[in-house]
Amino acid sequence: MRFIHLADLHLGKTLHGVSLLDSGDQSYWVDGFLRLCGEIRPDAVVIAGDVYDRSAPAAGAVALLSRLLTELTALGICVLVIPGNHDSAPRLAFGRELLAPAGLHIAPPLSAPGTLTRVTLADSSGPVDFWLMPYLFPALVSEALGTELRDYDGAIRALLAAQPLDFSRRNVLIAHQNVTVGGAEAERGGSESMVGGIGQVDYTAFDGFDYVALGHIHAGYAVGRAAVRYAGSPLCYHFHETTQARKGPLLVELGPKGTPVTTTLLPLPPLHPMRMVTGSFDQVCAAMAAQTAEGEYLSITLTDQRVTPALSDELYSLCAARNSLVMELTSQFQTVHGTAELTTSALRQKGLAELFADFCIQRSGGTEPNEAELAVLHRAAALAENADTALEPAPEQIEQVLREAGRGADT
Repeated sequence: MRFIHLADLHLGKTLHGVSLLDSGDQSYWVDGFLRLCGEIRPDAVVIAGDVYDRSAPAAGAVALLSRLLTELTALGICVLVIPGNHDSAPRLAFGRELLAPAGLHIAPPLSAPGTLTRVTLADSSGPVDFWLMPYLFPALVSEALGTELRDYDGAIRALLAAQPLDFSRRNVLIAHQNVTVGGAEAERGGSESMVGGIGQVDYTAFDGFDYVALGHIHAGYAVGRAAVRYAGSPLCYHFHETTQARKGPLLVELGPKGTPVTTTLLPLPPLHPMRMVTGSFDQVCAAMAAQTAEGEYLSITLTDQRVTPALSDELYSLCAARNSLVMELTSQFQTVHGTAELTTSALRQKGLAELFADFCIQRSGGTEPNEAELAVLHRAAALAENADTALEPAPEQIEQVLREAGRGADT
């Protein structure tokens, strides 16, 4: 069984004011991916959440996803999709019953009695059960299972225990969660920053699955064991992500039960490569003059002086001569010798929970939230980001949030 593991497409993403739809970046990637699938002809394509960048996607993002899914199914490739925390599960799953016979399977929002969507494919070694688990937080699982669950790890374990899993067969789980090893998180930042330590699920919760296709973290890597993997985002969605390993979909090959799973990275070059340049003004100008690449998205950080209009014009013109775009121009000198303000572009890159935490720090005179308060902030962010899925939080959910903060329900 061969399938391609994707995640975190974030269709409709805007980067430093540039729409990656209007710029052609995301459609260029989709074209390359469709050509790749036409050559490889995998049995399935797995998309592990954050299909869109926002819960109410732009019309162009919907049209691009429609083209991607239509052409994949026309190739006879089964497509399995789950919603991530950026998606609206009800919107994404619209018409799922009509689409399933065409080979397009989309996980709906979790509801009672907490049964996950299962899609069974087969090869010469027998059946493979694919389990589609949408992005979840404890309150949603508690409501679906009819029991009180307070932490992410316990909620996911309880939900999986309620499924009719047969581990004598091959099983693949598709999930969109913050998966860790013994509480240790991978270093990350930029477009997928979140309050550290919150929402963790230990990789051992997935023991028994032959492969776990993860989404949520934009770097591609294995978690705990080789068969529990993040695919990473297909494109860099923050300049910090340029420091990650090469991006690209993963080709996963499942042999007979009990044999090792193999994964192969399939790099797809972006339309506009992203690059960070740091140094003095003279060093940056020399680096730009020596660079022959064209059509880049650039982040420039000066170390010896503040950014002035004249200096900015010179750097922008130097890059424009190579059809490159300066997306970010900052100065470390200003940060060290003056008062740096958080720019609008920087705010756009932060997660909602992180923005909540920044606000609390500012209002408390620099005191960081404690662990219980971080849990409240993350829950509030999750409820806000999934407002159309979770609807209005029930009183017992609010009471649970307050209990996690160590306060009474009358607070």
